[in-house]
Amino acid sequence: MSMIQTGKVSLDSKHPVETQGDDLSTFTRVNFPTHFPQDTEVIVFAQVQTFHGPHTPGVRIANVTRTGFHIRMNELLGTNITSDGPHVLEEIGWLATTV
Repeated sequence: MSMIQTGKVSLDSKHPVETQGDDLSTFTRVNFPTHFPQDTEVIVFAQVQTFHGPHTPGVRIANVTRTGFHIRMNELLGTNITSDGPHVLEEIGWLATTV
């Protein structure tokens, strides 16, 4: 039986594009309201819920555990899908579930 939790987080980005893998220093930690049980595999889906900035925000999720995850947003630019990093405050909805 799967367990599901949902929530939302207000997120902006004032940082440049992250170019170093596994560097979570510019990510925001989100803690689940209730920890998932030991020995469960958790996946997280996130989607921007608002449209405050004129450019498309990109969302990255990292370090998903049974207690929470890290999330970061950068702004996507142009037809070549490049990123400049900074983006205004948006609401990000998330759903976490066990596999």
